[in-house]
Amino acid sequence: MELWKEKKLIAKLAKNDFKTKFAGSYLGTVWAFVQPIVTVFVYWFVFEKALGAAAHTTRAGIEVPYVLWLLAGLVPWFFFQDAINSGTNSLIEYNYLVKKVVFKINILPVVKILSSLFVHLFFQAFTIVFFLVFGLAPDGYTVQIFYYSFCMVCLVMGLTYATSAIVIFFRDLSQIVNIILQIGVWATPIMWNINSPEMSLPPKLLFILRLNPMYYVVNGYRESLIGKTGFWESPGLTIYFWIFTIVVILIGTAIFKRLRMHFADVL
Repeated sequence: MELWKEKKLIAKLAKNDFKTKFAGSYLGTVWAFVQPIVTVFVYWFVFEKALGAAAHTTRAGIEVPYVLWLLAGLVPWFFFQDAINSGTNSLIEYNYLVKKVVFKINILPVVKILSSLFVHLFFQAFTIVFFLVFGLAPDGYTVQIFYYSFCMVCLVMGLTYATSAIVIFFRDLSQIVNIILQIGVWATPIMWNINSPEMSLPPKLLFILRLNPMYYVVNGYRESLIGKTGFWESPGLTIYFWIFTIVVILIGTAIFKRLRMHFADVL
């Protein structure tokens, strides 16, 4: 695989990208971790303290504070959102490399994804420690969050290959992607539980919401950390997710290959 052959270059570029993202600020890369943490606590205060969001009850009848349930959903979403946004604009940001004939530009979206993954790995560790503070120790099910991270990387790769190629010719796409992500955080959903008996959503609406591939990932994180359920216990969702993701990767790479010959001319 071409990407595997260029793994050292990808890792080097991703490391440099991560460092330069906050270059010029006093705290530097610290902002990559501070901003999401502040966001989590703002949402927690608004929904649990101000709006009275209830604690989540596991299958074993154990009540889990809302902040833990929220954190388990926000952590994967932070990565997805950052990777999609940065991956979409990767070719525009690195336009000087795109214009080099000998440079393999197909690695640029992957560089952005890997750069976002650095922060995500930190938040995975942060989440595990946070759960430990509340008395929920990691176990065999916790390891599944790495599987679900791999799921996101594959999904984001397919999406950003398409969006990074199209945005060169249609610059408004980056704004459209931002709007879709703003809607997606509510439609996934992150802040509210579609499986809660209090919601009483129509079966057709539940079916539509579960078609969102990020529902599989976010729900998987929560089942790994809170529900203690294996991904193999939801075979239908797992099969659907991977069929959807493979199709997205095939379409995304096809669009990228079809348009790449015109990138240098437009940029």
